[in-house]
Amino acid sequence: MSSGAGFRRETERLILRDWRADDWDEFFRVTNTPAVMQWLGGVLDVEGRAAQRARVEACQAANGFCFWAVERKADGALLGFCGLKRADAPGSSVTGEMEVGWRFREDSWGEGYAKEAAIAAIDAGFEDFGADRIVALTVEGNGPSWGLMKRLGMTRREDLDYGDTRYDPPWRDAIVYAIARADWRGA
Repeated sequence: MSSGAGFRRETERLILRDWRADDWDEFFRVTNTPAVMQWLGGVLDVEGRAAQRARVEACQAANGFCFWAVERKADGALLGFCGLKRADAPGSSVTGEMEVGWRFREDSWGEGYAKEAAIAAIDAGFEDFGADRIVALTVEGNGPSWGLMKRLGMTRREDLDYGDTRYDPPWRDAIVYAIARADWRGA
């Protein structure tokens, strides 16, 4: 739940929370890998990592929410991020809408962490931040990502797909999934 001390939401196994300065090096160490970044524009160089951190911090400052650090309760390991932002990609068909997103370290894949964190983030979007609809974006080749969107109860919205001019194929053509507040059941 959100409080004056910052965002923190706990699930059975995870803590979604605001970033601490010392999280960033570990986040990039465990998620800026060829496997994790395969469908996210490729491995980031020093400038790319700095730009991503600046975008997340600016998003948090502007909106009061963004992609939060995800920590495993059992051992305190930083697994990645999951959270919400206002969609803002160039050419986006959903600009300004609440967008849920996630990125998890490869050694945590297949454990249900992304779904658990995404449910918490979507709950926060509807309960704490007043969203009427939440969208999720990926590319056609990223089957695990859009598979999770489907398991979350989101619906493919081909009418909202768009080309993100910042990227070349296979990262350019964004596909959109969405779920309305009235349809959300917490998967």
